[in-house]
Amino acid sequence: MSRQQLQATLAVRFFCTAGGNEPVREWLKGLGPAERKAIGEEITTVQFGWPLGMPLVRKMSRDLWEIRVTLPTRIARVFFTVVGDAMVLLHGFIKKSPTTPPDDLDVARSRLKAVSNGI
Repeated sequence: MSRQQLQATLAVRFFCTAGGNEPVREWLKGLGPAERKAIGEEITTVQFGWPLGMPLVRKMSRDLWEIRVTLPTRIARVFFTVVGDAMVLLHGFIKKSPTTPPDDLDVARSRLKAVSNGI
């Protein structure tokens, strides 16, 4: 059965700021086509296979998960939350150290709080 015939478990939405920006979409547009495709494929895997765990998805805290994407020369992460039947992509970044940078985690948590508050 092809992926088109399967029913998606989750819809995918981009976090939108009060000003109308979609930071994850903008971040993805700044990447090369091959990296965008690889990240998009992993997002689709989560969309159709949710709930998933390691090695693709890691729970970071209550209501916050990360998609772990290994690219040819570097590593990407996309933080998301699940609201109803949708995964909301909160923050994406290229990982440069073994641990998750606190600033990136703070951005994701701040956006999670905004989503939780209905913004």
